[in-house]
Amino acid sequence: QVQLVESGGGSVQAGGSLRLSCAASGYTDSTFCMGWFRQAPGKEREGVAIKNTGTGFTYYADSVKGRFTISQDNAKNTVSLQMNVLKPEDTAMFYCAAREGSCYGFVVGKYNYWGQGTQVTVSS
Repeated sequence: QVQLVESGGGSVQAGGSLRLSCAASGYTDSTFCMGWFRQAPGKEREGVAIKNTGTGFTYYADSVKGRFTISQDNAKNTVSLQMNVLKPEDTAMFYCAAREGSCYGFVVGKYNYWGQGTQVTVSS
């Protein structure tokens, strides 16, 4: 059973940076698609960035391209999200997610494993 634990959320002013990390345990040697989703109050959960741990394929939401970077540290079974030039509209609960095999875009229902979430708040 794969378990995901997020860390690194917090509060920052607009234009600032935060780095989120997701530590995975219970891994097999299978390829996983891991990534980040977010959910703001009153809104649906949306994809932010995903990465295939085997091929290195990455995909970003248009709203974060050029500002966010997803990376992986295989030795630590960790996927991180570096978030720069943060905007108030980035304020949300951020969730780490994973599924075995290939990435499946930002289809929430296709991701089997989820972390508890970490809050990101950006003030203007």
